[in-house]
Amino acid sequence: MTGSSPSEQVALYGPDGRPSGEVADRARVRRDNLRHAATHVVVRNSDGLVYVHRRTATKDLYPGLYDFTAGGVLQAGEDPLLSATREVEEELGVSGARLVPLFEADYADDRARFHAYCYECLWDGPIRWQPAEVAWGQWVTPERLLEMLDELEFMPDAVANMRPWLESLRQR
Repeated sequence: MTGSSPSEQVALYGPDGRPSGEVADRARVRRDNLRHAATHVVVRNSDGLVYVHRRTATKDLYPGLYDFTAGGVLQAGEDPLLSATREVEEELGVSGARLVPLFEADYADDRARFHAYCYECLWDGPIRWQPAEVAWGQWVTPERLLEMLDELEFMPDAVANMRPWLESLRQR
């Protein structure tokens, strides 16, 4: 997220996928791999293409990996939809698009543990990267994106949480 700092306050989440009532600063969440909440937003255009981008090498988590979602960590007290709206605007310049809730999911590995709020939006406007977060991007078909998932190193959380949904696009 743009402007995030190690002292940013993050709500901690319980195993039930809801806020536990505790907060921690972002640096501690990362250091101790504390369970929190985050968002995934898939940006599609009216031709059905999905926007894919590569993260910058300076990102605090999974630097340089490819991604097909915009998103980030929910701040303490932040509504998931508002967080997702903020993140897709900050990362890709998508402003004013209606985000459609898809589902909620959970993800955990040795670097991140979180409850995910997953959305999609339709966007035919320009993509404007946040230079601190995005190094490259392009529109691809869902079929091509599925091939790319096997060819390139993508964000493991986005792949784990969103791949079944992405595969369902082939049937549409």
